[in-house]
Amino acid sequence: MVVAFKHPCFQLRAHPCQSNFFQISRTSPKKFAVSVRNQSAMASLSVAPAVGLSETFSRLRKQGKVAFIPYITAGDPDLATTSKALKILDACGSHIIELGLPYSDPLADGPVIQAAATRALSRGTNFDGIISMLSEVIPQISCPIALFSYYNPILKRGTNQFMSTIRNVGVRGLVVPDVPLEETSGLRVEASKNGIELVLLTTPTTPTLRMKDIVAASEGFVYLVSTIGVTGARTSVSLRVQSLLEEIKAATDKPVAVGFGISNPEHVKQVAGWGADGVIVGSAMVRILGDAQSPEEGLKKLEEFTKSLTAALP
Repeated sequence: MVVAFKHPCFQLRAHPCQSNFFQISRTSPKKFAVSVRNQSAMASLSVAPAVGLSETFSRLRKQGKVAFIPYITAGDPDLATTSKALKILDACGSHIIELGLPYSDPLADGPVIQAAATRALSRGTNFDGIISMLSEVIPQISCPIALFSYYNPILKRGTNQFMSTIRNVGVRGLVVPDVPLEETSGLRVEASKNGIELVLLTTPTTPTLRMKDIVAASEGFVYLVSTIGVTGARTSVSLRVQSLLEEIKAATDKPVAVGFGISNPEHVKQVAGWGADGVIVGSAMVRILGDAQSPEEGLKKLEEFTKSLTAALP
């Protein structure tokens, strides 16, 4: 079937991960995307609205699906490659994308993401450049972006200014791993004012009463850290995660996504089978882009890897 669409304000572009699938992106200031998919000789035309984290999980829950949430570091190897990577991740079935702001002292991150942040900073990546890149990319993708940032870059700009800046480019969520629950009230207020969902983390060592306070305050979803320690690919996922999921789900009906250490399709399938609402894969993604001989090679391998992970989801 041939779909013809001609308009001076639109351009037709093929999706890199799906055959018979195209996006038509409006080039005027008010941008939106229309998707046309050829399925069994039937075509559908729809406008893809910008949605938040909670809305995304609500839609997936109704469909009986688990969210796939990849993480990459902005600016590694450069922002042009990050821009292309975000589009590939979106096209290959990601439901939310977590984008890390490179920081010089990433306390929660293991060696892979630390190295990526160091490379990005050494090549001149900064907040303004990331925001400029996102202002162009976000109107072209369908899934929401959540930023992963340590507190110091937020404090440096002022919480209100930071929140309004990321809101204006279309960011929908924020993870700040180095701020304890008791210190998040100011962040939560400013995030709420700007329509940003502030995601909080709970860990295997979090006491039950504290976990309940964290999940009550978290917006978008609850981030369950699967292991003690920093980020990084592991050979297996702790069996403790299954009981942690049960404990959290007994305390809240908010979606729970599991991250830290998940690095292959078997891990994804296992965690989804335990009842997670979302699966977060970070270091394995970052390593692919960081170890590649060229940006083009990294993007190709990222596409292949993402397909293998999304295929493992129920």
